[in-house]
Amino acid sequence: MFLKLKIKPKISYYISIFVSFIILCHFAYKGIIAYLIHRELYGGGFDTLVLLRASISGIMLLLILLFIQFIKIPDLKSHRTILRGVFIGWVSVFIILIFVNLSSIYFILLTAFVSSLSLLTLFSLEEQIKEEKNSLTEKEIYLLQQLAKKK
Repeated sequence: MFLKLKIKPKISYYISIFVSFIILCHFAYKGIIAYLIHRELYGGGFDTLVLLRASISGIMLLLILLFIQFIKIPDLKSHRTILRGVFIGWVSVFIILIFVNLSSIYFILLTAFVSSLSLLTLFSLEEQIKEEKNSLTEKEIYLLQQLAKKK
């Protein structure tokens, strides 16, 4: 597949952070509202719905922290492996949302967008890795020049 687009993995990570933050805010808000309603009706304690929404918010916070750490990695092959996992994760969320809650069209569209962006980034990264294999680093060029001068 010939892809002329060069998308850096950082862009995919930033978009994933943004979508994860949207999901975090949504479920944190819904969890707080559910907690307040449960406290008024039953006088305290935690409901299963409150704990589920809080755990989804916590998972999204951990994902955001992971994506921030992924941005710092310089190796392209590591990015390829990570982006495969990110793509599988977002596609899984997309498929689960379709089966579980088809009425949440905004989340379905967001996860579809992020998964397609990570797939495009993965294809672009494959091309960048091929180009990197065919090119020499500055140190290799210097060593070849030194070797040529000796002959």
